[in-house]
Amino acid sequence: MNQSATMSRHGIPPVEVMNHPAGLFILFFTEMWERFSYYGMRALLVLFLVSDLSANGWGWPREEALSLYGTYTGLVYLTPILGGYLADKLLGFRLAVIIGALLMTLGHASMAMDTPFFFYTGLGLLISGNGLFKPNISSIVGGLYSKGSDRKDGAYTIFYMGINAGAFLGILLCGYIGETVGWHYGFGLAGIFMFLGMMQFIFAQKMFGDIGAKPSALAEVDKPEDPEVEEENPTVVRDRLIVIGVLAFFTIFFWMAFEQAGGSMTIFAKDYTQRVLTGEAASWFVWVNTALTLGPIAIITYVLFLLFKSTFRYIPISNLILAGAFALIWIIALWMVYNQLTSTAYQVSYEADNTEVVTKVRVSNPDLKPGDKLHLLKLDEDKFRIIEDADIPKFDNLIEAVVKAKIAGEVEVAASWFGILNSFFIIAFAPLFSRIWESRFNPSAPVKFALGLFLLGAGFAVLAYGASTIPKGAATASVSLWFLVIAYWFHTMGELSLSPVGLSYVSKLSPSRLVGLMFGIWFLSNAAANKLAGVTGSLIDTISAQYGLSSFFLIFTVLPVAAGLIMLALTPFLKKKMHGIH
Repeated sequence: MNQSATMSRHGIPPVEVMNHPAGLFILFFTEMWERFSYYGMRALLVLFLVSDLSANGWGWPREEALSLYGTYTGLVYLTPILGGYLADKLLGFRLAVIIGALLMTLGHASMAMDTPFFFYTGLGLLISGNGLFKPNISSIVGGLYSKGSDRKDGAYTIFYMGINAGAFLGILLCGYIGETVGWHYGFGLAGIFMFLGMMQFIFAQKMFGDIGAKPSALAEVDKPEDPEVEEENPTVVRDRLIVIGVLAFFTIFFWMAFEQAGGSMTIFAKDYTQRVLTGEAASWFVWVNTALTLGPIAIITYVLFLLFKSTFRYIPISNLILAGAFALIWIIALWMVYNQLTSTAYQVSYEADNTEVVTKVRVSNPDLKPGDKLHLLKLDEDKFRIIEDADIPKFDNLIEAVVKAKIAGEVEVAASWFGILNSFFIIAFAPLFSRIWESRFNPSAPVKFALGLFLLGAGFAVLAYGASTIPKGAATASVSLWFLVIAYWFHTMGELSLSPVGLSYVSKLSPSRLVGLMFGIWFLSNAAANKLAGVTGSLIDTISAQYGLSSFFLIFTVLPVAAGLIMLALTPFLKKKMHGIH
């Protein structure tokens, strides 16, 4: 069945954007705001918990903060099983998404309140809401296409671009607001955009026809759409579920290595990478960073324009809500870029335990001279915030510092900055991958999975080579930052080959009565992978001391490549079990 017939069958308005149903882009932006809120909050959670009480944090030990973080992310990936089941049997996909978005909005609002009760209540609401939201919005994407449509791979790649656009903006903007203005402002900003995402989805229901409206309608999707489509029997369902299980198992190897980005790769960035840039390199970085910030927003704004042009007469209120949300995004982003471009580094000193401590601070719109005094709020070991005179009474234990000298032409790249590269590369390359999967150069799922694993291994090979000059057990080094940039590029290309394709095949291979549940099970593999990533990443010091840091990264080169080779060997078996699904 062609796409027009599928849209007509489900009562979907005949409106397309970039050769896909306009509803795909409604889901794109809904998911983007949800990921904005999730990653924005996640970027602040541990920082808030470990920050000193004088910095309005809770002053937790790192171990306790990381333990809570691990529990939270684990539950986030477990609850989609229940959320998918409830949508399949009781709620329907669309109502589940709306309830989930509402719970997450309330969760962010609760975390913005400065009490332990509301903080933990907020985490609970976020975990519950994510369980209802995450698997079911992915299910709606699949419902926009016929059962075995080859366009699904491209659709999920576009949808995946929305996921990473939200992650990019959330980390960038909520992180900046939280660290420079206040933690609870960052938590609150995440909630504002989750609310806007929920409202634009509610007012765009017309663009989905009857897709995901209620559980009783879902069984209709399993009926043959034309005489050439074979009626599914239990044997076929069983075989296709086996394929999903195999693919889910191999994604564990991918994410176990990929999620080193939040652990060992961050340590490599912090302690082993040359991040202080001077002269021409510093100037280049300032402008490249500006482009990295504003470029993706411009790309997404263009997608928004295409959606407006096609759908405004159908869903004007939804469009206006989106327009308002993006206006706010542009205001915050431009303000942030202005502060970064006009800031200057100063060397300052202060007294601590009768000892002079010299450190660096950055000031926006500076007019400081040697001998000027500043009041600093210590956020962590090497990060401070300057407190203006009018705000001094609000804080205890401020540090009084004296300006020693202006540091001209120097930029220090934050260790966390490398984290935005993955999302940037996703936004930049997702449209290309979508077009490739829609062309005649469209390999089967196992081949795409193998390619993803190979590319991931290649990225760690780059890191292994970059770390080859670091002596065993070295605590610090100054390796070129280009090794991390190139590694993140390889990892992202691998992610685009595997992750959105995986979502597409869960939709293709699952019987519609079990789609939500199967997406929940799919996300369960992420929970296992995240746990394994933490366990293996914690061995970095032990392996580095005994064999060298290069050997540590070689482990994550060999494992994905070996898994990819096994996946290639299984390709004929898996293609047979798919029973005609390509």
